[in-house]
Amino acid sequence: MTENLDSSSGMQSQRGYVLDAENAAEMARLMLMDHLLTQAMGGPLPEQPHPEQLHQVLDIACGPGGWLFDLMTRYPHMQGVGIDISQLMIEYATNLAYTQGLSNIQFRVMDATQQLSLSDSTFDLVNARILTGFLSTIQWSTLLAECARITRPRGVLRLTEGEWGFTNSAALDRLQHLSERALHQSGRSFSPGGRTIGTAAVLPLLMREAGYQDIKCQAHVVNYSAGTEAHESNCQNMLVFHKLYQPFLAQMHVASQEELEQLLSQMEEEMQAETFCAIDFFLTAWGRKA
Repeated sequence: MTENLDSSSGMQSQRGYVLDAENAAEMARLMLMDHLLTQAMGGPLPEQPHPEQLHQVLDIACGPGGWLFDLMTRYPHMQGVGIDISQLMIEYATNLAYTQGLSNIQFRVMDATQQLSLSDSTFDLVNARILTGFLSTIQWSTLLAECARITRPRGVLRLTEGEWGFTNSAALDRLQHLSERALHQSGRSFSPGGRTIGTAAVLPLLMREAGYQDIKCQAHVVNYSAGTEAHESNCQNMLVFHKLYQPFLAQMHVASQEELEQLLSQMEEEMQAETFCAIDFFLTAWGRKA
């Protein structure tokens, strides 16, 4: 997906994924991230006390389908639907479901920033993780209104967003700061000054405004410091992410390509140091439709 610049303001269009959704490297990164995040959270639905009561499940911006595959494998009584704007991701996920004999999953190409081609009151659970990459702040309420439309009465909306890059690597710290500035300038950050990503903090408010009740939250921590089990895989994910993120940062004029390349090289070196420390935080918020 090609991002366009608004010639009148110099700001990037508020529509579209900040990374190339049809990129094979991004698909591989999302497969890894899906697995790492689900593992860190203790499974695909750790906070839901009665998963046996959930039958129809939707995953928004499902990517290559990692979360749904984990869910359907653990709870074969469920029927899952995954939607994503990327033809590449959906084709991969569909083929994988076929080869694994998972007839209870289907995948559809769909743009979550538009009205969803899904029937009213269809799903017992609507799930979405890390939507900040393509939703502007003004698009959140529209999408959550659509979620409320397609969720059954007493059905669950489940959202997960993060704040990451808390580290003693100077390069990673700088890249995280640049990323937050770029998200803020492009209208994707709820942080008033672009100091953080800011989305996790407003999830309960957004869900209440969409009509969900009994909203609860659960936090998760990913420690990928040197010497931890998560170190190598999360560092690899971070390297690929920041490499793919470079065009967006350059388009937002927060740094030169030369600086970004230098920071990436420095970050790779610093993450392999024995004293490297890094923690990411994720928040899952869920609530029920009245």
